[in-house]
Amino acid sequence: MRHALIFAAGLGERMRPLTDRTPKPLLMAGGKPLIVWHLEKLAAIDVRYVVINTSHLADQFPDLLGDGSRWGLRIRYAYEGAIPLETGGGMLNALPLLGPEPFLAINGDIWTDADFATLPAEPAGLAHLLMVDNPAHHPGGDFAIGPDGQLVDGGSPRLTFSGVGVYRPELLADWRSAVGETAESTAKPPRFKLRPVLSAAMTEHAVSGSLHTGAWTDVGTPERLATLDAALNATSRE
Repeated sequence: MRHALIFAAGLGERMRPLTDRTPKPLLMAGGKPLIVWHLEKLAAIDVRYVVINTSHLADQFPDLLGDGSRWGLRIRYAYEGAIPLETGGGMLNALPLLGPEPFLAINGDIWTDADFATLPAEPAGLAHLLMVDNPAHHPGGDFAIGPDGQLVDGGSPRLTFSGVGVYRPELLADWRSAVGETAESTAKPPRFKLRPVLSAAMTEHAVSGSLHTGAWTDVGTPERLATLDAALNATSRE
């Protein structure tokens, strides 16, 4: 698993006013931007090529991160335009830069101590998702892990998708059937969420999952960012 994608194109509307001038993945937590935590972890597991998709305040990413050489990485940027393409459209837009092999994809607005090296470099199906226990702000969860390790869009107990997964490009081969025809999905470039694509693959038993029981934060509000920042700073002083 030599390639990775970081989703960094969101508008960060719930994080305003912090995101009026700074993209959410570049907000500071524990003394460094959120996205830098990911870059360091990717470099540590020998990933060498990272695609970062951008939209909101896109110029700030190359200005801050450059070509990735300071981490031993090669970074390419996939600009989505002024309107983000959602997770599915963003992944589809980045595929030409990612190549034909499975790749690790990470939401740029999360923080976790998960060891990415434990994820399968070659998922048995089309994708493998890292799940976490449901946080207070998302009590209903997303998917359940069946007894065979396959994810099910239904059943119980439901867990929350962490925003970390390994994907084969073939997952998006039939995305139009999963998403259907809407004004957004038929636009050029298309804009659509990844969830219906994953749900369709789950009906074919093509998506596996594993549970991470360590630290994980969805940095979706200024309050959660402040809590994470305080926790990381406290840890660094220990």
